[in-house]
Amino acid sequence: MRYLLLVSHGTFAPGLHSVLDMLVGKREDILSCSLRDGEGADEYVSELEGVISPITPDDRVLVLGDIIGGSPLTNALNALAARGLLSCARAFGGASLPMALTAAMDLQAADEDALCSSMLSEGQAAMSEMALDLGSGEDDEEDL
Repeated sequence: MRYLLLVSHGTFAPGLHSVLDMLVGKREDILSCSLRDGEGADEYVSELEGVISPITPDDRVLVLGDIIGGSPLTNALNALAARGLLSCARAFGGASLPMALTAAMDLQAADEDALCSSMLSEGQAAMSEMALDLGSGEDDEEDL
């Protein structure tokens, strides 16, 4: 099985997980853990170890973190390494809903390289400024 592991500071990862539950349904192959405000690294790692407990050396895991180099992602990779699972993992920073949704939709696809490429592509393509045409008349307000 291939897992998607969402990790973050604050409530970002559980929030993203909640949105995925809404869009693709609750799934056992999507996991999340977050480093909450005021929580120490040891407590986070302890919780994370429970979250990743279903992952075996026969599985694959895509780790999607909020920030590359941040403690949630770093500790997640360390926890996977401690269980001998780092060789089964691929890690990404800059988590976004388009990246996570792309991963969730095709998580069990055979071609992992294509899936990872698609995750990055969708995440990058979704980042743009939305042009707002606010108009100049009062009637334009109805168009918003």
